[in-house]
Amino acid sequence: MPASAAILGCEGLWLGAEEAAFFRDADPWGFILFGRNVADPWQLARLVADLRESVGREAPVLIDQEGGRVARLGAPHWRAWLDPLAQAARAGAAGPRSFWLRYRLIAAELAALGIDANCAPSADIAGPRTHPFLRPRCLGQSAAEVAANARAAAKGLLAGGVLPVLKHLPGHGRAEVDSHLALPVVAEDAATLGAEDFAPFRALADLPMAMTAHVRYPALADAPATLSAPIIGLIREAIGFRGLLMTDDISMQALSGGLSGRSAAALAAGCDVVLHCNGKRAEMEAVVTAAGALCPAAEARAAAALACRRRPEPIDSRALAAELGAVLQGPPDA
Repeated sequence: MPASAAILGCEGLWLGAEEAAFFRDADPWGFILFGRNVADPWQLARLVADLRESVGREAPVLIDQEGGRVARLGAPHWRAWLDPLAQAARAGAAGPRSFWLRYRLIAAELAALGIDANCAPSADIAGPRTHPFLRPRCLGQSAAEVAANARAAAKGLLAGGVLPVLKHLPGHGRAEVDSHLALPVVAEDAATLGAEDFAPFRALADLPMAMTAHVRYPALADAPATLSAPIIGLIREAIGFRGLLMTDDISMQALSGGLSGRSAAALAAGCDVVLHCNGKRAEMEAVVTAAGALCPAAEARAAAALACRRRPEPIDSRALAAELGAVLQGPPDA
């Protein structure tokens, strides 16, 4: 039987017997890790292995390791990074090489822990009114710059054995509200959105996995993108993304209604997998019940995504870090 159409978080640093039993029965397609799950490399590698053991297969384990303000791994055990937008500004024309180096090094750190998917890169375009929570996380201020830097970032992750998760489709850069707290409404017309905001995602539509935006675009649909069949259709057809499409965290306050209703609506709209992040047992039970098993089309896309996992070739991390420092004319975290 296919796995559940859900990606779930876990509660803490260790997987207890009761939580492991829940995951065995729920059988989520994958897992996602947060700062609450991280103490040190030994502990984290053990948790990753225990999560996979709970479902009896090599389930994907995701993390948000963009670097900069969104980083679940940090000092003293892992590298610190500039915010992506600051790196793009400092690197200039060398941006693509700098982002390949950055994410190849991040991939090496993740792969050493058994983590095989990273919720990056963001292909949202930084604009003058982009919300401050998102703007520093963008990889540039034009569609062409973002597409080039994001492509390099994705290649760096894939070369290191880590699947990239492209986000946030169909484009979050014009949002002036933090979707963790409220629903952003982007009032731009459809032609401008198509020509500008969607362009980096079209350029990256061949990537194996992607994440939706909890944003409403009145010119395109009444519902937020995650819950909108017309917008998921646009992602599949006009943007051309055919990989595994997951929701952003289904528990974010941008969405209204109960988690069961949200989960069912996202899948009915055309998302493949529901992402739930906070590790709260009652919420996870509601999501898993509403999500059910992967449908055949989603199961095929999931299998195709996992087939992109590869064994990374050895690298000289010091040499790559030194090259990145030279490109940026200073350490990557300065």
